[in-house]
Amino acid sequence: MQALVHACRSKACAGEVVAVISNRAQAGGLKWAQDLGLATEVVPHVDFATREAFDAALSAVIDRYAPDYVLLAGFMRILTPAFVEHYTARLVNIHPSLLPAFPGMHTHAQALAAGVQGHGCTVHFVTSVLDHGPIIAQGVVPVLANDTPETLAARVLTVEHQVYPQVAIWLAQSRVQLMPDQRVQVEGVPRRLFVSEHTQ
Repeated sequence: MQALVHACRSKACAGEVVAVISNRAQAGGLKWAQDLGLATEVVPHVDFATREAFDAALSAVIDRYAPDYVLLAGFMRILTPAFVEHYTARLVNIHPSLLPAFPGMHTHAQALAAGVQGHGCTVHFVTSVLDHGPIIAQGVVPVLANDTPETLAARVLTVEHQVYPQVAIWLAQSRVQLMPDQRVQVEGVPRRLFVSEHTQ
């Protein structure tokens, strides 16, 4: 979230972060955002009996800010189809694997168990299918022979902080197009793969 805010405040970006919203009042990012003067909101999921009720309340709060896009960052909840449909082609997430490989949890352990030589992250439009949707950009890092899930996760995080902020800038510049066949094109960007050689 912090990387996204910094990107949107850069000279390259034509947009702004209008609010930071969390389902957890203790989320550290909220105070950080408040200290920057950003609007913050908390919608505690524990206050609602069903996912549907929570998602309806969450969307009501989001819609007060009338955002062009909703960028998920560390929001670890499965969203209902109605919520996803409400933000069709405006709801974006980052997942720590090269989708469609390794959806769900424990992606770094899955990658190591599979013996892949490259791992990474995917920024995508959200659909009602978990960890699925039109791919906007991906970042790749090498997998090393002595990697653990923790060391691999740290390496992936470095490329996440490159890919997602750049996607935010493209979105703010109105360069991202979702085509009828559900593939993504970004105006002026023929290659949307970020390759990191970082090996630490």
